Amino acid sequence: MLNDPFNVILLLVAACMAGALNAVAGGGSFLTLPALVFTGMPPVIANATGTVALLPGYVSGVLGFREDLAPPPGLSLRTLTVLSLIGGAMGAALLLVTADRTFNQIVPWLLLVGTILFAIGPILLRKLKDSQARHASAGKSAAGMLAVSIYGGYFNGGLGILLLALFGLLGQTNLNAMNGMKNVVSALLTVIAVAIYAWGGVVAWPQAGVMMMAATAGGYFGARLARRIPALVLRAGIVATGLIMTTLFFLRG
Repeated sequence: MLNDPFNVILLLVAACMAGALNAVAGGGSFLTLPALVFTGMPPVIANATGTVALLPGYVSGVLGFREDLAPPPGLSLRTLTVLSLIGGAMGAALLLVTADRTFNQIVPWLLLVGTILFAIGPILLRKLKDSQARHASAGKSAAGMLAVSIYGGYFNGGLGILLLALFGLLGQTNLNAMNGMKNVVSALLTVIAVAIYAWGGVVAWPQAGVMMMAATAGGYFGARLARRIPALVLRAGIVATGLIMTTLFFLRG
């Protein structure tokens, strides 16, 4: 695949843009997964490889929001870390036992659900903000964190908006702090998922290596420039990308 210059350019551009999107609002998987599949990679390997490629972007995104990091109310950093790692491991293990044919049938629906979640995110977050006086119990907070982490370990499309919604439900109001912790959780669950993917032999390392460099740059500069990008324009672009990729995967299936 990397012998074709077009494939290399496609993967570099997709990874750079995905790293930036994930640092700011999420949606990077809408770019990396389709790019890898369109170069001829099987869906399960493409999903695992794309996840590996985005890991440095999450880490650099955390550095980009380093001044604003703060865990949400009701979840200590230690608890959040443990739940992220356990959930990420469970989701990654689930991916390993999913056949390519089955995952190929699931992907369009995952992309569609992720896109819808992202599109209605602002409405959802506003409703959660209006009801912040009714915070979830510690048990429900932990269960929600675990469920979102499992989803992220299996397929992280729409993971960002799910995490933002969860943090809003827990009473967090500072958007930069929410984005910073979103990147922390994403990095944690991705680390353990990557370890399991590697153990399962479902990572295409040459492609992952090429995309890692681009995702790292995109993640850092995306986070630093977040305040300068009109939120409406950015969100509209991500939703449009998700819808296009969803349509292409339905047609491809």
